[in-house]
Amino acid sequence: MGNLADRVALITGAGDGMGRQHAILMAERGADIVVNDVDGAKAEETAAEVRKTGRRVQVEVCDVSSVAAIGRMVANGIKALGRIDILVNNAGFGRRQQTHEVGEADFDQMFGVHVKGSFFCTQAVLPGMKERRRGKIVNISSIWGMTGANVSPHYCAAKAALLGATKAWAKELAPFNIHVNAVAPGGVLSGGPLKFYTPEQLQERASHVPLKRYCDPREISYAVAFLVSPEADFITGQVLSPNGGETIVGI
Repeated sequence: MGNLADRVALITGAGDGMGRQHAILMAERGADIVVNDVDGAKAEETAAEVRKTGRRVQVEVCDVSSVAAIGRMVANGIKALGRIDILVNNAGFGRRQQTHEVGEADFDQMFGVHVKGSFFCTQAVLPGMKERRRGKIVNISSIWGMTGANVSPHYCAAKAALLGATKAWAKELAPFNIHVNAVAPGGVLSGGPLKFYTPEQLQERASHVPLKRYCDPREISYAVAFLVSPEADFITGQVLSPNGGETIVGI
């Protein structure tokens, strides 16, 4: 059994990409999984992969920008699997827009999924974590939340907001032995990059990364799985950025 034996993890946006890999890797390491996604078919595909590991799985189809839906999802997950020990706020999406192109609906959806969803998912799992005096929360940000970009300012702002929440929660929840960290991926061969760029464009962009490539989604999952493991019990309030050296922030 792995180092997440007998843990239960809720992973939002786990229907594909990084979220699916988080679910599979944590299941391989012994965790039972609550798979959330807005797309039911994709969520079921992830659940099928989790079941192959022999772990239990609960599928919850909902939009995390709805606080009421979050409440039902968490209640159902606890009823099915007993508790939630780990939360990975992974649900998100990208949209390439300049400031003048961003309408109110675009802005509200961007912050609704990334920030509101992460905030209220965290709020919903806290009572059980506080009662047990144990919990691990990882917020999936982005290097664009650290450095900005020349496009998608609402995405950059939402991902930066997650970094602020991570630091605040780490301090607020430390007395309850609840660890909160963030992972801020660089270029990943999933989701937005595959959607927005041709293979040639991806190759050109990757050429500017010191390691000369974008990463496989599972490589991000290794970072997430480490942060929710016992090996990271003295780490909280930190931002881990697997990015091949594209962004290096030092003291």
